Amino acid sequence: MIVTSALRHAAAGSAAMLLVLSAPVAGAATPPRAPAAAPALGAGSVTEPTPPARRFVDQTRLDRAGTQVQPLAGAPDVPSVSALSWVVADAGTGEVLAARSAHRKLPPASTLKTLFALTALPYHEGSEQHTVADEELMGIGEGSSLVGIKEGYTYRVSDLWNGVFLSSGNDAVRVLASMSGGWESVARQMQDKARSLGAKDTHVVSPDGYDAPGQVSSAYDLAVFGRAGVQDPEFTRYCSTAYADFPAGSWSYGIANTNRLVTGEDGIGRYPGIIGIKNGYTSNAGNTLVAAARRGERTLVVSVMNPQSGGGLAVYEEARDLLDWGFEAAGKVRPVGSLLPPKSPKPEPEPETLPEPKAEPKAEPKAETEPVDARAVSVRGGAGAPGAAQAASAARTAATVEPSGQGPSVTLPLALVVSACAAALVVWSWRRRVRA
Repeated sequence: MIVTSALRHAAAGSAAMLLVLSAPVAGAATPPRAPAAAPALGAGSVTEPTPPARRFVDQTRLDRAGTQVQPLAGAPDVPSVSALSWVVADAGTGEVLAARSAHRKLPPASTLKTLFALTALPYHEGSEQHTVADEELMGIGEGSSLVGIKEGYTYRVSDLWNGVFLSSGNDAVRVLASMSGGWESVARQMQDKARSLGAKDTHVVSPDGYDAPGQVSSAYDLAVFGRAGVQDPEFTRYCSTAYADFPAGSWSYGIANTNRLVTGEDGIGRYPGIIGIKNGYTSNAGNTLVAAARRGERTLVVSVMNPQSGGGLAVYEEARDLLDWGFEAAGKVRPVGSLLPPKSPKPEPEPETLPEPKAEPKAEPKAETEPVDARAVSVRGGAGAPGAAQAASAARTAATVEPSGQGPSVTLPLALVVSACAAALVVWSWRRRVRA
């Protein structure tokens, strides 16, 4: 009777536990609801702004000879200038407003110093001091413009850059190039810099711009260098300086910028809003100039190469006329090109390689019976052990059933019921044997 009562209580407790655990649980996962439709936007609702339409620019126009311009209604006439090649561009957007033979390859003279500055300026701080060695002044071309650097004298780097921009000193270029890796190394760096900016017409032989076989640039490339320069405050400070003192040991002397649009000398007149940038001259290149000026919120850059009439000062007058036209024509012409480097195409994504399928492991033969967990069931004297092992095995088998994922699992309550009944049977059987 006692055993029967124990069995009844065990069965009742297990059934109650089964009912409790199988009941719906608050917060159980429910099927996801369909997302509610977004409310319609009424008048005055805030939406994403429409991106501006991209303007098509035919870059091939700049490859053509002659003057290239696309005027709109009210556009002023392009001034008649004698330069073999020239460009007028917006320094902010890079849009070329007009050009003539923009990619014609010509000797650049000292306007190539703009590319030298873009390359070598990052090497040293302006306050750094350097004592000039004799070998650093070797190789200067005959008839070169000089600022007057002497071996054994100590100069600040800022003094050397004033010598480059104001006096177009090839001696200053030699010293700075020596400090920045050497003459040939700097020439290679300049070539790489030009290509990185999208300037493909330039071939650097002599970093100071001195005439050398094969050394060429173009009005397009010079405008690219000028645009890059005016975006650098340090470059802009040097190229827009009109006058400076240059040290000479215990004393100094004054130097003036040879760009007449900056100083206003020789009757040219200082151009309103002038920024710089660099002028040049050799007997082979003629007169060359890169200039930039700001008016209101707009900055223009012009490059002029080798005017064919008007004398040595014509390059400044023609640059002035082109700047005036550019400011007046703003918004009244379509761009004929751009100074921005072409966007490199996106690399094609590599095809995805799928991993090799792994070999299926061979199934191990299962044992007829699983080992008994002595901690789960312990029977003194060993009587009834096979029955306990079978009960534990059944419980473990029930516990390994995969849940359906649609609600609380009933696996655990079933396992508890089976375990309780099996244990009760084992106890009952053992007690019968003891009494017998």
